[in-house]
Amino acid sequence: MQRTRCAYFYDTTKPCNKRQPGAGCAALDGLNRNAAILGASEHCIATNPSDMSVALTALGAGIEAMTATGAARSLTVSDLHVAPADTPHIETALAAGELITGVILPPPPAGGQAYRKARDRASYAGGLAMVAVAGGQVALGGVAYKPWRATKTEAMLAAGGAPLAAANAELAAAQDAGRNAFKIALTARLAAAAIAQAQGSQS
Repeated sequence: MQRTRCAYFYDTTKPCNKRQPGAGCAALDGLNRNAAILGASEHCIATNPSDMSVALTALGAGIEAMTATGAARSLTVSDLHVAPADTPHIETALAAGELITGVILPPPPAGGQAYRKARDRASYAGGLAMVAVAGGQVALGGVAYKPWRATKTEAMLAAGGAPLAAANAELAAAQDAGRNAFKIALTARLAAAAIAQAQGSQS
């Protein structure tokens, strides 16, 4: 449930559709070095900064929630956050008054596991990109409005594809906002390294 670290979200003197619907997105033409390369919209290019939810997404974790009326429901971690589209102020699929009551971890998938994170400095810095690998399941972080399940990467790996080619398959749809263009190649290399590490740990 971590909120975005976009500088314009915190700067109340700048327009931000997430903070004030309809105000505009200053990051589109501003300091967008850490902006999303996947799943963004013309109304918001902010990223989700969570590390834990990236790992939970790769593990296929689920969430148990209770509504304001006391009814229980379940959803996946991957489905918790909703795309910004033209309503970036609506961040999750939770209704008003709904509370997360539990996180369910299924048995881990067969195969090795790895987690990689790239950031500007060694401490006190959010990630530019994160990758979690659990067997043949892969999730990316710091690149979208939510922990991004890399299904195209997973499909290519299942077909015997090489780690870098599999990573690039997911990132073929990536779009940059200018200053964050470097994140596409960075994420591909980081994902390839994490996949190779996980595959190597199986032997």
